[in-house]
Amino acid sequence: MRIIKFDGGYSRRKFLSDAGRGVLATGVLAPLHKTIAATGEVNKAYPDELMSIEGYTKGKIKTGDYITSANVEFVKNLMQPINYEQILKQGRKLKVVKSTTDVMRLSPWEYIEATLKNAGKAKFDDTGNVVNSADGQPWIGGNPFPDPKTGIDLVAAQTLSWGRHDASFYAISATALRADGNPRFKYTGGWAELSTVSRVAMDPKPYWPEQKDKLRYQSVFFLAPNNFRGTSFLNIWYYDQRKFPELYGYVADFKRVRQFPTDQRFEPLLPGLSLYLSDAWGAGDPLHTWSGYNIVKRGPWLCGLSENWNATHPNWEHTVHGGPSSKSFWDTNVELIPEAIMVEAQPTGFPRAPVSKKQLWFDARNQVLVGMVTYDRRNQPFRAFDGAYSLYESGANKYMDGAHPYWSWCHFMASDIQTGDVTRVEQVKVHDKIHASKANDPTMYERYLTQNALRALGSS
Repeated sequence: MRIIKFDGGYSRRKFLSDAGRGVLATGVLAPLHKTIAATGEVNKAYPDELMSIEGYTKGKIKTGDYITSANVEFVKNLMQPINYEQILKQGRKLKVVKSTTDVMRLSPWEYIEATLKNAGKAKFDDTGNVVNSADGQPWIGGNPFPDPKTGIDLVAAQTLSWGRHDASFYAISATALRADGNPRFKYTGGWAELSTVSRVAMDPKPYWPEQKDKLRYQSVFFLAPNNFRGTSFLNIWYYDQRKFPELYGYVADFKRVRQFPTDQRFEPLLPGLSLYLSDAWGAGDPLHTWSGYNIVKRGPWLCGLSENWNATHPNWEHTVHGGPSSKSFWDTNVELIPEAIMVEAQPTGFPRAPVSKKQLWFDARNQVLVGMVTYDRRNQPFRAFDGAYSLYESGANKYMDGAHPYWSWCHFMASDIQTGDVTRVEQVKVHDKIHASKANDPTMYERYLTQNALRALGSS
């Protein structure tokens, strides 16, 4: 007879016990961060029940299976309620792939190296900003809190580096769908972000010396449809997370750049989109314009972290299924995450915000955002966000980021729970033959992240 030391409920009891004592110590069998630093793997930190979908469901769902309305009850607790409803009632399905254990496949290589190298060197200063402990200067790179103890540790790291590259450009396509599954609007464009501090791959590093008071430059612009071509927005973020970014926009109708009120971050970027500037990466506002950051839940989770790059399509476009018109949801591969952490926060810097709170789920292994739900002013569920990441490597196909395969998001959805509308967004290879997805390109600033760049994009 084999005696099982860690039975099927051990992890659940551990998570509940920690919560009851107000403790956040990631890992179940061993401290997670120490295990990753020693081995590069997460296996020894968790029991078998959390390392595979077979273990969690006792064989009821296996790697390679689809989660559908017929079996979703077995994993109901591993997803946001809106995703459960979409699977149960709207024909959504998710394919289960093998859980990733090698942490070097879960973020950009240089970011992970910097995280391990700089572990223990970060702190919050007297103003609530993350700094390098040794000299009080801005953070020097990687995740400042790889062994998080509080909710604000998680959100601060997310705010400091959204895409985890020093610079990223994403060629994007967005489709706004009505509740009946038919498109209202289809947009194409680009999203650029460049860090001025905490740089780990681009020179100069770790800072752009003339821009140390900034955190990032970020822009979004649209190429189609024609009546919105040239519309663009530029955010210039301060490093001080008590300050709002400067916000500029190019108005195509007037052919000029104007400055916008920077606290109006809860309005759709364009008609039909269920997306606000505030939503970006779950941390689209300065850290201290929200408060609370309470950890309210921990446990296993399902998320798309691998095998989601569509290398078979020349422009990386993804396939869809489900909903009234069979095109509401991305075809997505998901895997079991052994531990996710849910953080809840409330907006305090926005007197007219239509949102009362947001709930953010983070993968405990690398603190990547794996889900978000926002609530309206009546405290009712408002919009749900879920997406998919991947290392851009599939068989013999690779898209490189310097010496290593590119790591990034592949697609995501914003589902309006109250109206049934869905916005689907994907990262594609290129638009207009010149706006190509890539990382750490030194020309990105002049091309996309100045007011002159906005004017040039608007006139092109």
